[in-house]
Amino acid sequence: QVQLVESGGGSVQARGSLRLSCAASGYTVSTSSMAWFRQAPGKEREGVAAITTGIGSTYYADSVKGRFTISRDNAKNTLYLQMDSLKPEDTAMYYCAAASRWVAFPLLRSEYNYWGRGTQVTVSS
Repeated sequence: QVQLVESGGGSVQARGSLRLSCAASGYTVSTSSMAWFRQAPGKEREGVAAITTGIGSTYYADSVKGRFTISRDNAKNTLYLQMDSLKPEDTAMYYCAAASRWVAFPLLRSEYNYWGRGTQVTVSS
């Protein structure tokens, strides 16, 4: 049974930083694509960052490029999202996602079939 458990969310002021973690069990983070999504109240869930299997190519939404970094620690079987220079518009519930097959569009929600329960990130101005 695959479980993804996010942690690291919280409240921070604008221009601050947070690091989100996603601990996986029943799933090996190095063997397929994983991603971070976020959903703000009243908005669609959107892909923020993704990392693919193998060499670990990374993909980012335009809104977070240069500020967020996705990475994984294969030994700890954990996915991370380092978020710097946070803005109030980054406020959302952040979800970890994992795919069970090859992913063609890494930031597309429908590519992923395993999801965590989310961790809240709130950025104040």
